[in-house]
This record gives sequence, C-alpha cells and structure tokens, in this order.
Amino acid sequence: MNKMLAAMLGGLAILGMAWSIEAGETKAQVEKGKGEMKAQMEEAKGETKALTEEAKGNNTKAEMERAKGNVKGAGERAKGESKAAMEKVK
Repeated sequence: MNKMLAAMLGGLAILGMAWSIEAGETKAQVEKGKGEMKAQMEEAKGETKALTEEAKGNNTKAEMERAKGNVKGAGERAKGESKAAMEKVK
C-alpha cells in the first residue's frame, strides 16, 4: 500500500512540475512579445520624428532620429529577451 501511495504522490509531483514549466514558457513568450511590441513602437516613433525633420529639410537630424529609434528598439528587444530568459529559469 505504501508503494502505491508513493507512486501516486511521485506522479502528482511530476505533473505539477510539468504544469509549472508550461506556465513559465507561456510567461516567457508573453515577455518576449511585449519586448517586440515596445521595440516596434520605439522604431515607429523614431521614423515619425525623422519624417517630421525631413519635411523641415533637416536630413541630418532625420537620420539621427531614425538611428535613435532603432537603438531604442534594439534595447527594448534585448529587455524582452532577457525577461523571457528569466521566466524560463523560474
């Protein structure tokens, strides 16, 4: 009887760990998606500012705004990847 009880408890523990792993994977995907969304938003802001500067005739400043948007976007992507990795570890 004790062996059967131990086997059942072991099985439940394994199922609990599997569920926890799935939850971590889902949370990691959410964090990665949020990082990607924020990155695209930053890049779009940079592009909008660049187009405004081009309309004014400031091509140099327009390129700077584009570059800033791209750098901020890359930073947001990196943050999303980092948070996703941390969720996978949990």
